[in-house]
Amino acid sequence: MKLNHFIFCFLLIIGNYSLAQNVGNIANNPDFFPIAVWLQSPSNAEAYKAHGVNMYVGIWGGLNQEKLDVLKKAGMKVICDQNDFGLKNLNEPTIYAWMHGDEPDNAQWNKAEKKYDPCIDPAKIINSYNEIKKNDPSRPVYLNLGQGVAHISYKGRGACTGNIDSYKVSTNGYLKGCDIASFDIYPVNSNYPEISGNLWYVAAGIDNLFEWTDHSKPVWCWIETTKYGDKNPRKPTPSEVKSEIWMALIHGANGYGFFCHTFTKNPPADEAAFLHDSEMISATKEYNLQVTSLSRVLNSPSTKGYATVSSSNKEIPIDIMTKNQGGANYIFSVAMRPGQTTAVFNITSGKNVEVIGENRTIKVKNGKFTDDFSDYAVHLYKIK
Repeated sequence: MKLNHFIFCFLLIIGNYSLAQNVGNIANNPDFFPIAVWLQSPSNAEAYKAHGVNMYVGIWGGLNQEKLDVLKKAGMKVICDQNDFGLKNLNEPTIYAWMHGDEPDNAQWNKAEKKYDPCIDPAKIINSYNEIKKNDPSRPVYLNLGQGVAHISYKGRGACTGNIDSYKVSTNGYLKGCDIASFDIYPVNSNYPEISGNLWYVAAGIDNLFEWTDHSKPVWCWIETTKYGDKNPRKPTPSEVKSEIWMALIHGANGYGFFCHTFTKNPPADEAAFLHDSEMISATKEYNLQVTSLSRVLNSPSTKGYATVSSSNKEIPIDIMTKNQGGANYIFSVAMRPGQTTAVFNITSGKNVEVIGENRTIKVKNGKFTDDFSDYAVHLYKIK
């Protein structure tokens, strides 16, 4: 997630997929759901772990023994560049995957000439992928793309703006050169009028990645947590962060991560601003622990035909995902626009609805139940 020309963001995940023999692969551990932070100091690993994070993506200066020991002690997985140290430690389960450089789909800042070069040719990413896999076929390769995945007209792609064929597997685009596809967009921080405050662009990007990979790869995304630049409108609220997380998950994301940095002058720039924001880090700990508690459900196949939903306010659609796990049905739901609405859920079975994490229940009458939604609200239901 290069924001301006020095910020980045990565997304990680493996869901109902089988990606080689990687030790600790989620395919072999249904109770693991990737929740990451982007480019953070290993010295903060235990603090992030205590707040429900289980993965680092990106390591400044590359992985070495000292950094590996710190991450391993904290129980933190890592996705990093494939360097000589990594290749000498292929049996190390802490190393979850290898990664490309960030956002090759954007125009690339040329520091020497102080100008932007074109986006990287997708063929270079595919060739790099083949080299990484040749060196270590046992691990997946992670690729994070920029906001152009969701914001098709994003000018930060330069001459590549609007070229969606450069992404598609079917046209030898970037996504052919990875095993885990990721992207970042930060609607609350955005200065683009068409994006600013429109949280649903997170879900739109997830949808596009699935379509452009022909539903053949796990998809992750990055979530904003700070006001990362002086010219950005504001930071998201904790409830907006929750909505972005669940919009991604309900649209099928197999993992997510947090962008943690600020690059402001006042307050001073802070690599771990997310961690140092007590309100935000406490709220996201709750969200992360809830997601982790639902890992087995989220990692199970989605069901079809169990539920439908209608919204009393046609301007506020309710999107849902349905699962069946451990003898119970689940409906995960989110309002995709701000404002007030009442949703009517029609279900094929079940009499009692537990609203997960809200300490309330709803009775099913004639195969239906209703609930109120306001301002991108998230409601998670367990039905028996």
